[in-house]
Amino acid sequence: MKPKKKALGRGLDAILQSPDTDITSNDISGNYVVGAIAMMDINIIETNPFQPRLEFDDFAIEELAKSIQEQGIIQPLTVRKLGYDRYQLISGERRYRAAKLSGLTEVPAYVRVANDEQMLELALVENIHREDLNAIEIAISYNRLIEECNLTQDQLSDKVGKNRTTISNYIRLLKLPAELQIALKDDQISMGHARALINISDDETKLRMLKKIIEQNLSVRQVEEMVRANAKPSSKSSKKIQLPEEYLQNKVQLIDFFNTKVDIKRNGNGLGNIIISFDSDEDFRRILKLIKS
Repeated sequence: MKPKKKALGRGLDAILQSPDTDITSNDISGNYVVGAIAMMDINIIETNPFQPRLEFDDFAIEELAKSIQEQGIIQPLTVRKLGYDRYQLISGERRYRAAKLSGLTEVPAYVRVANDEQMLELALVENIHREDLNAIEIAISYNRLIEECNLTQDQLSDKVGKNRTTISNYIRLLKLPAELQIALKDDQISMGHARALINISDDETKLRMLKKIIEQNLSVRQVEEMVRANAKPSSKSSKKIQLPEEYLQNKVQLIDFFNTKVDIKRNGNGLGNIIISFDSDEDFRRILKLIKS
């Protein structure tokens, strides 16, 4: 029996070539050999239930179908073996859809073995590195990996080769109201706009600002200034002293540095405190590490 290959590092290539997703070519059950590329009947391939991409551009699929009719499929699909002549897409759903649309009955496919957890990882990594999911799709995918694969954000960072802060920024987007998530998904606002609005405490104000952003085509910087100006005062707001501009600017820097909500309170004599929020024990330890660094 051949020795198993070593993983090559982070990313899709590492997962695809991991010994955990490979078996020897001696497995000959069915018509297609695991670990090889073959022309496969398109009707025995199932779509990937772990596909993080929620929407596909129909026009782009039609264009790809025309290209496939003229040149064929240059890059093989990657599928996993489910059983005797049962296969499921790991990557290449755009090519799969376009091939069906163009009327192909066979497609080139590379056959692998992967469990459900690896399928989710593969689909996420393949899409992030090749086709750019929208921010909400990325956030949902990261969150699924954490919840369904029992990973910490640090472990996920190692798996997908992304900075932990980047991952945390995406996951925080899922706390936004549905209307804001849809606006972000539809490119009506950017991730910078969304990150600024996250720091507003009530949803009604978030939605009011969302409407302004879209109607007035506001920049991220303008929204950040609007968030500071529209910060909801407390019940004692009539006697509350306004923070100096220097404090407000530093508050934004602290929010970016700690990647969480930060509040600064100060009285007329310059006495005050800084409040740093955290979401969990893990988040607390992360913030503490930043403070000590």
